[in-house]
Amino acid sequence: MKHFYLIFLTLLINFAESDASLKKELSGIVIKISDGDTITILDSLNNTHRIRLYGIDCPEKGQDYFQVAKDYLGDLCFQKTVYIQIMHTDQYKRPVAKVYVDSLELNYLLLKEGLAWQYTAYDKSLHYQKAQEEAKIKKKNIWSLGNPIAPWEFRKTKRLKTLNKQSA
Repeated sequence: MKHFYLIFLTLLINFAESDASLKKELSGIVIKISDGDTITILDSLNNTHRIRLYGIDCPEKGQDYFQVAKDYLGDLCFQKTVYIQIMHTDQYKRPVAKVYVDSLELNYLLLKEGLAWQYTAYDKSLHYQKAQEEAKIKKKNIWSLGNPIAPWEFRKTKRLKTLNKQSA
């Protein structure tokens, strides 16, 4: 019985280590930049993990500054080792995380550069709020536009247009 228990415990630990959604931390090399707030990493076991950056929302494809945000994130982390602090898992079962290169938090840097909105539906931190306010005051990137449309509003409008076309 003791032998069975040890085997069971070993399998449970191995399973937990292979499932990023059960871990709070992860590290790996960035192998893909999907957009300004989504990356894919390759861990030491050659498993890939698609990671959504926590607390921010970057411009969507078709919005001003989409490519700038994507390129900026790529410049910061592509083909570099990143440390992932998982905050939760989203509806698509992706880890949602704070992402670090060395000691630099990429989520924060995107806000500070005016390439992301603080996603207040999920994060209300003063740290992120101050970074966004600083970018607004300096009219950096998205904040240089007269009236930038937040990505969640852009997605909502796009969905409504699609629904209207389907019902017409």
